[in-house]
Parts: sequence; C-alpha cells; structure tokens
Amino acid sequence: MSFTWDPMYVVNLVLCIIILALGCWGYRKTEDRVPMYVGIAFGLFGVSHLVTLLGLKEALETVLIVIRTLAYLIVVFALYKVIVRR
Repeated sequence: MSFTWDPMYVVNLVLCIIILALGCWGYRKTEDRVPMYVGIAFGLFGVSHLVTLLGLKEALETVLIVIRTLAYLIVVFALYKVIVRR
C-alpha cells in the first residue's frame, strides 16, 4: 500500500470531510435528518477517495462500486425526503 498523490482526489476528500462535518452540524442544529443523510453520503464518497489515494483502488474495486452506489442512493433518499415534505 503506497500513497498515490493525486490533487483531484485530495481536494475531493477534503470537500467530502467538510460536507460530512456540515451535515452533522446541520442535524444537531435543526434535528432534521436530511443534512445528516447528505453528510453520511459524502462521508462514503470520502472513504472511496481515501481508498484511491492509498493505492487500493484496483484491489477494492467491487467494494468501491458498492460504497459509491450506496452513497448515491442515500443522496436520492435525502432528496426524496425533502420533496415529500412539501
């Protein structure tokens, strides 16, 4: 396992961490679960970026597909919750 320096994945990882933190903060402030769902989804995207940076992309390709699919489904669910509310 070796660290693969790719600025795109580093920036994406940092932004995912920020969105995760804001999602948790939004949930604590409002008690609304939607920000938490979005934060969790981006946390999963962050995990996939970290795995890529650690050079494990090829070895964990199937796992990454599952993680990213789950993250997208969580975002879909969060948007659905917002739409149904209105």
